[in-house]
Amino acid sequence: MAQYHQFDAIVVGAGGAGLMAALYASRSVNTAVISKLYPTRSHTGAAQGGISAALGNLEPDKWEWHAYDTVKGGDFLSDQDAVDILCREAIDAVIDLEHMGLPFDRTPDGKISQRRFGGHTNNETKKPVMRACHAADRTGHMILQTLYQQCIKNNVKFFDEFQVIDVLVENNVCNGVVAVCLATGETHVFQAKATMIATGGFGKMWRITSNAHSLTGDLPAALLRRGLPMQDMEFYQFHPTGIYKMGILLSEAARGEGAVFINNKGERFMERYAPTMKDLASRDVCSRSIYQEIRAGNGIDGKDYVYLEFRPEVVNRYFQADGNPKRVDAAYMEKRLPDIIDFVRVYMGIDPITQPVPIQPTAHYAMGGIPTDLDTRVLADEKGTVVEGLYAAGEVACVSVHGANRLGTNSLVDLVVYGKRGGMKMAEYAKQATLRPVRQDAHKMGEAQLSAIRDNPGTERPSNLRKELQVLMDQEVGVFRTGAGLEDAIERIHALQARYKHLRIDDKGYKFNSDLMEAWELGCLLDLAEVTAFSALSRTESRGAHYREDFPNRDDQNFLKHSVVWKNGGLRMAYKPVRLGRYAPTERKY
Repeated sequence: MAQYHQFDAIVVGAGGAGLMAALYASRSVNTAVISKLYPTRSHTGAAQGGISAALGNLEPDKWEWHAYDTVKGGDFLSDQDAVDILCREAIDAVIDLEHMGLPFDRTPDGKISQRRFGGHTNNETKKPVMRACHAADRTGHMILQTLYQQCIKNNVKFFDEFQVIDVLVENNVCNGVVAVCLATGETHVFQAKATMIATGGFGKMWRITSNAHSLTGDLPAALLRRGLPMQDMEFYQFHPTGIYKMGILLSEAARGEGAVFINNKGERFMERYAPTMKDLASRDVCSRSIYQEIRAGNGIDGKDYVYLEFRPEVVNRYFQADGNPKRVDAAYMEKRLPDIIDFVRVYMGIDPITQPVPIQPTAHYAMGGIPTDLDTRVLADEKGTVVEGLYAAGEVACVSVHGANRLGTNSLVDLVVYGKRGGMKMAEYAKQATLRPVRQDAHKMGEAQLSAIRDNPGTERPSNLRKELQVLMDQEVGVFRTGAGLEDAIERIHALQARYKHLRIDDKGYKFNSDLMEAWELGCLLDLAEVTAFSALSRTESRGAHYREDFPNRDDQNFLKHSVVWKNGGLRMAYKPVRLGRYAPTERKY
């Protein structure tokens, strides 16, 4: 028998967006957070380099410049009203975090320190601008700790290590969620007037990824099964600087401090691909450029990686070539990039202060996800029909501020700006709404999914299917794509889904059954991989992170629009227009 809980507002996910939403909702309504992890283990803690806001503490800057860079970085697919909110409110959001106690690095006169980051420019000079506010290279970690402390102070109720397996959506109304307590295996139904989804990304469908093992797209998949759509799923960002073969992220902060890409010939090759921004071009441009070098035979020793150079003597040589008076030494790099340097030493056995670092692009961030309006309310279709009582924010949501490609640091901005906005809107709604009853069998659909896995007498091992999916996605739905490759990917995903019906797990128990939950998560990844490949096949152009080698040009006439895809009853695609503003689409140069 399921246990029942009632709250005014519940938030699923305890990362930056979820904690920000919970904090602001809890100021006026009874709020709970449900997370399959202990909150401070959420993936926001892995964000390293900074959070952008046009504070202008070190050089002139304007929020309008930040907005233009975001729209340009998104290859003009971003909704510009959403971008204006993001960049205008980023300034107050960073100051709010400072007042909550976040220990930002400081300038000599005590202001929040800022550094350069890819794609962020002075719109007048077109050169990189110092916009990223940072706490060494642990900015996400500091945000997570700060917000968790504030939520505890504000009496938010936490349900840690509860896996949400279903969202109670019927007739376009959300009444809460169903979750499993991992410690006991018991089912819990959480009733709420307002429900926020803030569960992050789903990068584990790729083999080389910066994403943690927990990022499996559970809630987007649950919504697909409830008949709701996903938006812009073809746009998935590959970060250019993953540790070779492991995918562990080395933040753009390194390049913000002067690190450069070097090929087998010893060339700083980004000068050819992005002559103005060079190594600080947008992530999609840098990732494609690395692979183009590898394809041209310029990978290190003919292999599929290039070098990222941290060595002070190399950094200073290129600073001088760029006319930059700044000079760095080993102590400066150790102070500014402590975690990044430690990652390389620990995972690769290399000292980046004295040796070049092998890197390759790594699957990093979903620009697409659950469609929402400017108030984070989830949308049921391309016409803007609102699902009453359901909200989404952070990487799991598509508002859409990032368009076809996200700029570095804008993920943390998105978390705090739209997390706060969503929390306030949830509280506003919950104060005037009534708690709706749920059916006595509300938990049955979720439980049936788990029982089908636990009781299955099949022979297929989840680990084997997961590996096959990840290799397939790397090969056919990666940085470069073709129509034939995507068609093959969809066919092979369907074959994996058929085999998934014949799973076998060894642990039939209920307490901390990771065997069962990882098998269930694999089903979520398969569903999301299917809609990702289908969306990529349907978009016959190249834009931002979506690059079709058979359609290499951007096509504004036919594809200046968002994709909206459903899975129930077979795959179905619709489109809706991009909301333009001050910035008309132009050629995208870095």
